[in-house]
Amino acid sequence: MEDNRGMFVPDHIFTLLVVDDDPLFQRMIKTIFSEDHYIIHKAESGEEAILLMTKIKIDAAIIDLNLPGIDGMKLLKIIKPIYPDIMIIMLTGQGNIQLAVEAVKAGVVDFLQKPFPQEELRIRIDKLYQMWLLKEENTQLKSVLKFDYEALVGNSVPMLELKKLIARVGPTNTSILIQGDTGTGKELVAKAVHYHSQRRNKPFVVVDCAAISSTVIESELFGHVRGSFTGAIDSVKGLIRSADGGTLFFDEIGELDLAVQAKLLRVLQEREVRPLGSPRTFPINVRILAATNRNLRIEVEQGRFREDLFYRIQVLTIEVPPLRSRKADIAMLAEYILKKNGSTRQEGGNIASETLTILTEYNWPGNVRELENILICVVSLGKNGLLLPEDLPPLYSSVRSDSGSEISNEVSESGSLADYEKNAIINALNLFNGNRRKTAEKLNIGEATLYRKIKKYEITGI
Repeated sequence: MEDNRGMFVPDHIFTLLVVDDDPLFQRMIKTIFSEDHYIIHKAESGEEAILLMTKIKIDAAIIDLNLPGIDGMKLLKIIKPIYPDIMIIMLTGQGNIQLAVEAVKAGVVDFLQKPFPQEELRIRIDKLYQMWLLKEENTQLKSVLKFDYEALVGNSVPMLELKKLIARVGPTNTSILIQGDTGTGKELVAKAVHYHSQRRNKPFVVVDCAAISSTVIESELFGHVRGSFTGAIDSVKGLIRSADGGTLFFDEIGELDLAVQAKLLRVLQEREVRPLGSPRTFPINVRILAATNRNLRIEVEQGRFREDLFYRIQVLTIEVPPLRSRKADIAMLAEYILKKNGSTRQEGGNIASETLTILTEYNWPGNVRELENILICVVSLGKNGLLLPEDLPPLYSSVRSDSGSEISNEVSESGSLADYEKNAIINALNLFNGNRRKTAEKLNIGEATLYRKIKKYEITGI
């Protein structure tokens, strides 16, 4: 994590444990570091220190060699194998130099011989703090380096934080709720979590809660046996069982009606599913990821979403940043989208600087999806070479007027952007001889969405 000056900021406050039975020394420590914003805990014996370490994460410790009960050396040999990352300074009295050397060999970072000036202790602790800070930064950088899902594009601070979180929670089996505005890429985040999990070689199954009709969703989810209802010619496994061993992703889970929510909750609690019309149940082993652009807490308060299901799916929450908060990623995103969709533009020179300025200044209410749709339209219309401002739909190419003031980001349904989208759909349909599945894949939209747009724009004869 970085602050607004680009400086690294650790995830938690440096925590120091002082193990010494001298109350005067403990008070001195508090006084010396009162303005350093360290968290300081104290223990007067080795036994007390061990108990404290089981409850609190300790980053560094000052341990007196001469302690009642478990002495400093014994304490060191107990805690170091269990907590190898703790940095320790050993305090010794005169005549204990040999023991101090032995302690260093056993993993102590430094030792101080009593008595010593207060400033000397401050210098030693400050060194420990700097070592800890460097280690924390390296740990966070390593978590980013572990992230290798290239489809989630961006190196802005919000995206680096998102990638670090995904790399950290991916290997767990925890249920995760992914929240974000429409078009931010919540499904991509879910795929990235799956990719970083132990289930990456197992199925990743998407349940599009907004697209599946309420009349068939139970059959789609839970499956059915042959003859269980009119039209059930064959038995169907269902999406939940299809994801067995892998990840089940509920896209726009807030769209599920309450009756289906109740049945889904039972499946998640019992870890078994009963197909419609079947007398038997089948055990399931799935990880649940869910996404929504709604505030589910409000949905719960207003009775549109079950509270027990909410807490079942929201063990962890991932917030996906909107594009307007990570505009530093727009150039990289645009290049990626153009390349992915078959642009023949010259690599490294795809986008004119004036065009990039326009794309960066626009507020992107539709987020990455809107950016992608516009660039796919450009490619579908056969525009290659350097992407110039005039290649963009008029709404975008005139984001700035001649005076330099920004125009509204609102898009009219009957405006030029709609015409541009209609032309892109017609071009893609012609390209694939009317094959709607291939057209939808090319335009990176669902077939149901394509059907709605064909009907909306009254596209016929293809």
